[in-house]
Amino acid sequence: MPRSYVHEARRRVGPKRERVRPIIERLRAVHPDAGIALRSRSDLELLVAVMLSAQTTDVNVNKVTEKLFAKYRRPEDYLAVQPAELERDIFATGFFRQKTKALRGTMTMLLEEFDGRVPDDFDDLLRLPGVARKTANVVSAERGRPVGIVVDTHVRRLSQRLGLTKQEDPVKIEQDLMRLVPREEWAIFPHLLIWHGRRVCIARRPLCEECVLNDLCPSSRVDAAPAPRPELSK
Repeated sequence: MPRSYVHEARRRVGPKRERVRPIIERLRAVHPDAGIALRSRSDLELLVAVMLSAQTTDVNVNKVTEKLFAKYRRPEDYLAVQPAELERDIFATGFFRQKTKALRGTMTMLLEEFDGRVPDDFDDLLRLPGVARKTANVVSAERGRPVGIVVDTHVRRLSQRLGLTKQEDPVKIEQDLMRLVPREEWAIFPHLLIWHGRRVCIARRPLCEECVLNDLCPSSRVDAAPAPRPELSK
């Protein structure tokens, strides 16, 4: 069970619905480069990169896909080699056997049901082998059609620390965020939290003194206002 950060949200900082937009505006100002770190040049490459990103880092995936995407350009290419060869090509991403099985199953379905193209419909994405809600959310958002809000470990941690949810389950966290975050911000919101989580709101030692949200965050370790200095006796 992942560590919970709900208990850290103890300060009173105002209603969460009133804090959401200032949170977004401030994070957008300090992280103007926030966006997906996975590199891709097509819908197919995006889908593959996101599938490979499970249980590993984006940096690691980008190293693997640099060569992978030069070799595998179409769904047919992933099926033209033996599974063992594809396993070797994605070995560094971890869980390579499961990911190979998922990739081959997805490519087969793309060819059989979608003319070799990544489907637009969210429910169709969920039917692809190895594609769960998080993957489908990322793909949809990056294509400009977000259906929900991506919840990864950073989004979970920050949304709990910011008091935007008291839930532990990613699906329930997503539901809470979808009720709070304006729909036009659904695509960028998780990127803002992810980048802030990597740079400032670190899991073990958050840099609250450097955080632009410390007055909006119920978990901040910085005093909301400086304590009054005692008067010197005359």
